[in-house]
Amino acid sequence: MESSLNQPKSRRLLIAASGTGGHVFPAIAIAEQLPEFHIEWLGVPDRLESQLVGDRYPMHKISVAGFQQKFGLGTLKILFRLINSIRQVRQIIRRGKFEGVVTTGGYISAPAIIAARTLGLPVILHESNALPGKVTRFFAPWCTVVAIGFDVAAKSLRKAKTVVVGTPVRSQFRAALANPELPDLPIPSGVPLIVVVGGSQGAVAMNKLVREAAPAWFEKGAWVVHLTGENDPDVKSLQHPQYLALPFYQNMAALFQRTDLAISRSGAGTVTELLVTGTPAILIPYPFAAEDHQAFNAMVMVRVGAAEMFRQAELTAEQLQQSVLDLLNDPARLATMSQQALSIAIIDSAERTAQLVREAL
Repeated sequence: MESSLNQPKSRRLLIAASGTGGHVFPAIAIAEQLPEFHIEWLGVPDRLESQLVGDRYPMHKISVAGFQQKFGLGTLKILFRLINSIRQVRQIIRRGKFEGVVTTGGYISAPAIIAARTLGLPVILHESNALPGKVTRFFAPWCTVVAIGFDVAAKSLRKAKTVVVGTPVRSQFRAALANPELPDLPIPSGVPLIVVVGGSQGAVAMNKLVREAAPAWFEKGAWVVHLTGENDPDVKSLQHPQYLALPFYQNMAALFQRTDLAISRSGAGTVTELLVTGTPAILIPYPFAAEDHQAFNAMVMVRVGAAEMFRQAELTAEQLQQSVLDLLNDPARLATMSQQALSIAIIDSAERTAQLVREAL
């Protein structure tokens, strides 16, 4: 008798996630919790999903772009491309005989949602940010259900059915939570550790502030692991035995668990990882994020007392230096911040979202 593992999967699902790790990683985490489905991917040419998804799921690619602020010739071109992409997605859904669509927001979700709903299929949309993006706010009422990462997002989606599920983290991240070892980083045990995270692209302005403030932290005995990104021209300007500068680091679950304090941007994925690991933070939202959405994400941690937030334009190296020293000198407060972060963390977000998918289908 043929093993059930080798039998073809009769249920078919299309996942639309494109552009950034913030969209693609949660979608992959959801897909991994739906082993009973044959899953195919909807993406955009030359975007991150080709690298992250790889050959795990068959990939369909369409051309789509975001709407500009002002109406003009560019808007008409984008509208024409949107109509064409809807037609392409409808063809993909029909040929693939998919039961429904899961999307994690962004530009690609518009044609995916419209195509699925005009074919009478359910759509499950996951929104990670505390302030949902424009596409999510406009199309959320069309969706069968909207899974949200932070409860505050529901205020912007009053006409949609919303369920708070948290934001799924990568399976590798969750696996590393149980084994928080850092054998490749020569950090002594017992020393205070500060980790600086600028997001996937790094943060040159934030990096500069950190390097100016860091000498006082070294005098305190602290070590600094600085994830600089790959685009910082001054990456070698600070040299110190207690300072480790890396473009990125793979095992963030272990690093955050060892960390006494993070200095970080506040993308939804990073905030979620800080919550899950119970890491106190000083958050400096990316000042050019669409609709200032990183500040809204940061406030999720600030409101419960798990983080402090500073605006980059108003923050000096001296302020950052002193804020970090104040926190390192108050271990009781750091412990409380950690507990508050864990109190609102949702570790099983991928499973919760996958269950929503099953119910919707």
